Amino acid sequence: MNIELTEKEFRRLLDLVYIGNWILNSGRGSDRFEDYDLLQEKIFSLCPHAGMRSLVQNWQGHIFPSQAYADGGIHEAIADYEDAVFFDILAEELARRDLGLETSEPEDYTELQNRMDEYLDEFDRNGLGAVSVDL
Repeated sequence: MNIELTEKEFRRLLDLVYIGNWILNSGRGSDRFEDYDLLQEKIFSLCPHAGMRSLVQNWQGHIFPSQAYADGGIHEAIADYEDAVFFDILAEELARRDLGLETSEPEDYTELQNRMDEYLDEFDRNGLGAVSVDL
């Protein structure tokens, strides 16, 4: 299979591959999905041929995204995603708790969504500042 990409498209593909592998593997410790690591290495190995040598580094015979790549803003994009997911999950869990839906599905999602929206509005205004935990 051959895919023709512009330089800009290839650069975007690098970001997609890195973000995907990060989401799949970053929390897995030594139990990583190796096939995704190998695919990332394969894609990033094309960087020198595309004039993007600074985006890769060799370590123990493998090609990895370089520190320059990692410091180039990709982790800010991942952090934005993680924040959004965190607040969405928290809002849903709190709304389900409030409505007594912790282990069941609502017949009509309107009430659940409205309650989630209230929490999301609060998080937009105050972040976690208004959240308290009573133990």
